[in-house]
Amino acid sequence: MFDWKQRFQPLLTDLETNHQGDWARVISDQLHRRFELRPHGDMKRWSEALSRLPVLHEVQADLNADAITLRSAADLRAPQHDSLEAGLRGLMPWRKGPFDFFGTYIDTEWRSDWKWQRIAPYLSDLTGRRVLDIGCGSGYHCWRMRGVGAAQVIGVDPGLLFLMQFFSVRDYVRDEAVNLLPLKLEDLPPGLQYFDTTFSLGVLYHRRSPLDHLLELKDTLRDSGELVLETLVVDGPEGYSLMPEDRYGRMRNVWFLPSCDTLLRWLDRTGFRDARVVDVTPTTTEEQRPTDWMQFQSLPDFLDPDDSSKTIEGYPGPVRATVIATK
Repeated sequence: MFDWKQRFQPLLTDLETNHQGDWARVISDQLHRRFELRPHGDMKRWSEALSRLPVLHEVQADLNADAITLRSAADLRAPQHDSLEAGLRGLMPWRKGPFDFFGTYIDTEWRSDWKWQRIAPYLSDLTGRRVLDIGCGSGYHCWRMRGVGAAQVIGVDPGLLFLMQFFSVRDYVRDEAVNLLPLKLEDLPPGLQYFDTTFSLGVLYHRRSPLDHLLELKDTLRDSGELVLETLVVDGPEGYSLMPEDRYGRMRNVWFLPSCDTLLRWLDRTGFRDARVVDVTPTTTEEQRPTDWMQFQSLPDFLDPDDSSKTIEGYPGPVRATVIATK
């Protein structure tokens, strides 16, 4: 079974060492509730899949390739390869990536490398920085952040399958500077003021109160820290925001899609400085689609079959804007 205490103890010890004892205690309590009081029914199956991955030594990791790439000094023999394939498929569906495990390429639902390529040129140098990634999924972008020099990366996402996918990589990379907490942002202690850079990619439109989410993100940052925010937007003047009647792209939990000018106003009203839109890109069915590793419905099923510029409900199709701002 999954030994959560052993898995998270190095991070908790590191926080204690860096005078974040209160934070460590809160997180430990939240993890206890997550794994002991509200255990997920699929944890046993996912743990067994994770345990099937072969133990390999002298693994080299390329965290700067489009696919997070793992290589071994020795070729995998047939039983090891079969066990690797079975373990990775036991952790399906794979949504954020891609990954390359010793020649087994995981073509994930999202081409998360495309998003990274759009964002990376505008980031402050992450070398030596403490980074928080909210809604990180399987941790793909966490590894990219580490690859460009971040000293510490903590991803936060409540999905326990994402956590198991993260450990499928971490168990080979063996880098305790990168961690994923299976929690929500609101589960973290308030007023952390700890991180140099906080990412929130594809989260804001899932929040009933977008301004509260921005304030929570602000609380995670030290003074002069940087926020990197990506969210769905629509065309319109300052003050305009689309609130879907029910679903957007078949998603129930979509609340507000602002115009870019409205998003900048929200950031200004919540106390951020120097907010600027650095990228606006439509999401296409080349970037998000079903694959052999994610065989459920995806973006092609969420768009109007007669007009791909609209969702199936008739709203403007998905366009994502990235904004960078300073606390």
